[in-house]
Amino acid sequence: MATAIPKISLSSSRDIPFNRLVLSQSNVRRVKSGLSIEELARDIERRGLLQSLNVRPVLNDEGTETGTYEVPAGGRRFRALELLVKQKKLVKTACVPCVVREAGSAILAEDDSLAENVQRLALHPLDQFRAFRDMLEKGMSEEEIAAAFFVAPTVVRQRLRLMTVSDKLLDIYEQDGMKLEQLMAFSISDDHARQEQVWDIVSQSHNREPYVIRRMLTEKTVRASDARARFVGLDTYLASGGHIMRDLFEVDDGGWLQDPAILDRLVMEKLHTAADDIRAEGWKWIETALSFPWGHTRQFAEIDGTEVPMTDEETARLEALRAEQEAIEAEYAQADEYPDEVDARLGEIEQAILALEERPLAFDPADMARAGAFVSLDSDGTLQVERGFVLPEDMPAEPEETGNADGSDEYEHPPYDGRDERIADYGGDEGRVGNSIALDVEPEEEDGIRPLPDRLLTELTVKRHGKVTPSEGG
Repeated sequence: MATAIPKISLSSSRDIPFNRLVLSQSNVRRVKSGLSIEELARDIERRGLLQSLNVRPVLNDEGTETGTYEVPAGGRRFRALELLVKQKKLVKTACVPCVVREAGSAILAEDDSLAENVQRLALHPLDQFRAFRDMLEKGMSEEEIAAAFFVAPTVVRQRLRLMTVSDKLLDIYEQDGMKLEQLMAFSISDDHARQEQVWDIVSQSHNREPYVIRRMLTEKTVRASDARARFVGLDTYLASGGHIMRDLFEVDDGGWLQDPAILDRLVMEKLHTAADDIRAEGWKWIETALSFPWGHTRQFAEIDGTEVPMTDEETARLEALRAEQEAIEAEYAQADEYPDEVDARLGEIEQAILALEERPLAFDPADMARAGAFVSLDSDGTLQVERGFVLPEDMPAEPEETGNADGSDEYEHPPYDGRDERIADYGGDEGRVGNSIALDVEPEEEDGIRPLPDRLLTELTVKRHGKVTPSEGG
């Protein structure tokens, strides 16, 4: 036979005159936060009381109800109503909707107060935006909406600006797929297709900062000298359907790429290909981005690597470059400046020498298995790889100090060699008795003044009186 599910009983509600209500000392809210009492009073004056007060009967010493009710939950609303009474905007006998807890309830008043303040969920910004939008469509102005909710008109305009964001991105934000700051960055553009393209690129990157989103959305063209264009190559860009705008009357450094979306896609594809090659070296993880924010490696530890020595071919190449560099500098030692082609060649030589002298690092495979690398685009359009970073949780545990090999915590002392470290070398034969050293070691006194030795007293006497008589000498 099925067991009947016990039914719960809800507290009754009734209208109670305000002058029969008192604020309970069991209200847990002590710190002021949110709307001020004055703002809440103005809101109640405008729209009325939206939420009932939670009250309990006040009992006398005999346990009988006194007709007064205390308010443990809803103290801010009570104070706002009290302010309206003081301002003569509400009569003190006005009926207030209340939920009345039975006298002697097992639920503490503090329990009710805490539950009302804790078990509440702040409105999602997207719901706020949609509410503002509906109110705007029904005829309210931005200023009226701001006044109704005690926010600055700027906040309303910021929320309403989200109307320009793609519905797809709004859905992603609703599912906590991006932050509010990122969503607001997308509102800088009205092009939904471009917004979605940028998110597809940024979502694959480690750096999803709002400034990156704004930069990608605001650029209409990209200089051919841009690091991304140099990294991909103009031929690859053109082969993928991109277009280049050229200036036929001025030097344009290669022109302007008119399809940033194509360029960004090609950059990310090439970066991911490079990341796959670097992952094959044996690293545990790889992070890829167009660029990483400053200090992105701060939380990581680093593993040590050893420089890869030069091969015989590299050594010969380095010597040849240096010889060529010295020959050019000697040839033009008396010239005021280098010719353009010579200056360009010296620059190439310096870069080649630097590339040879900056040796790559080799890492232990066991260290690589717990470390990773960052792959990004350098400012000069070359691939930038930062290897050898380890998350703190992947670092090996430090060995504990165990003391001696036998497991004891005591320090080992060297074996006694028959010498007393307290023996002082007085020089000569003074203090020597036979073949041994006479020890005249005075025990240290912790308190008081130590007496002067006889020998020192004799020396002081000689210095003061001259020759020592037999009666004065020791």
